[in-house]
Amino acid sequence: MAKILKVRTVHDYNAYLGQPDKHPLVSVIDYDDVSPIRHSLNDYSVYGLFLRDDNLVDLKYGSGRYDYDESTLLCVSPGQIGGKEDNGERCHIKGWALLFHPDLISGTPLEKKMKTFTFFSYNVNEALHTTPSERETLIDCLRLIQRELDNGDASYRDSLIVSLIDVVLQYCMRFYERQFNARRKENNDVLARFELFLNDYYDSGRQLTEGIPTVRECASGVCMSTNYFADVVKKLTGETASEHIRRFVVRRAKNLLIGGEAINQVAYDLGFDYPQHLSRMFKKQEGCTPSDYVRRSRG
Repeated sequence: MAKILKVRTVHDYNAYLGQPDKHPLVSVIDYDDVSPIRHSLNDYSVYGLFLRDDNLVDLKYGSGRYDYDESTLLCVSPGQIGGKEDNGERCHIKGWALLFHPDLISGTPLEKKMKTFTFFSYNVNEALHTTPSERETLIDCLRLIQRELDNGDASYRDSLIVSLIDVVLQYCMRFYERQFNARRKENNDVLARFELFLNDYYDSGRQLTEGIPTVRECASGVCMSTNYFADVVKKLTGETASEHIRRFVVRRAKNLLIGGEAINQVAYDLGFDYPQHLSRMFKKQEGCTPSDYVRRSRG
């Protein structure tokens, strides 16, 4: 079994790199200041943003592995595993890192916003590839945080650092938006694979044992993380992945109802536990009940 470094605090990561602690809850690392180190597979209990400028091959991150290019931003959140298993070699990492403990933002407006930064749960092959100007912007922000950590005046320090982290995360959102737009052609294929998965799911009868497909199942079906998949669908269609699934299910329901199948049987065929669950979804989507739809169609 691979040895895993438990990064419970920013100190744990600083100690691994041989760097001093400047704050118990936040750390900024310029890897130019770090001597060559052994590889490490890390179990994080902190948030981490890693702007990597080297070409580290076979990096493990989440549930996958990735050979990435220069200027790639990788993000981890508490509960995730990232890094590379120790193979006895030493490497010189290039780039920057920002780590902060959840306690740093506890009770702040940023804590409530963290769920909107969905990129923390993206797979490694969905990482952000920064342009040179984006990379410089992020480094400028990290240097400002670093300056606060070096500042002997502790007044307003934590609030300023939290505000700067918020700025960094908002820049990440902007840069991901740029990447989504740049990959629009590739992402359009996601919708086709999404539709294909839904058709295969129902044609194979999975709904009879597993129920209505979830966003997580659909994301796995197209080989994406749940958050990245949901964000791609939202960017391309303006509707959530859940809404897309509901629209698909209602469309199949309408076809079955027009074909003369009873409402109760349609509900069972589509994976609902109770007919009223179908009726509720149908009315929300179409503005009328299945019974009303059948009467209008036959009238």
